[in-house]
Amino acid sequence: MSIRKILLVDDSPAQMVEMRNAVSSVDAHIIMATNGTEAIEKALAEKPDIIFMDIVMDNLDGFGACREISRNEETSHIPIIFVTTKNQRADRLWAEKQGAKAMITKPFDHQEIIDQINRFS
Repeated sequence: MSIRKILLVDDSPAQMVEMRNAVSSVDAHIIMATNGTEAIEKALAEKPDIIFMDIVMDNLDGFGACREISRNEETSHIPIIFVTTKNQRADRLWAEKQGAKAMITKPFDHQEIIDQINRFS
């Protein structure tokens, strides 16, 4: 599978720019959402090939959005990678239980994002 559509989810404009810069070398359509509710809506409507999502967000956090996306028959195949400041073992275990495929800790290196794209291509 090649990655043609990427959903980026973060409520911080600065972090959104950083994630967008990280994926700029990938020939893919970039979709953006600023909270978990919007992420679920865009995942259902756009069917991205991969999702990079923050955890700590207003409205609906990344854990809740990940759980909804990974348990919905229409979107359960989409790999979700958390990009977050949370990096404790408990956070990683909870992320996995919600359906996340990996976690990248902020601040991140752009190559970490590219590595996950390559992993799921």
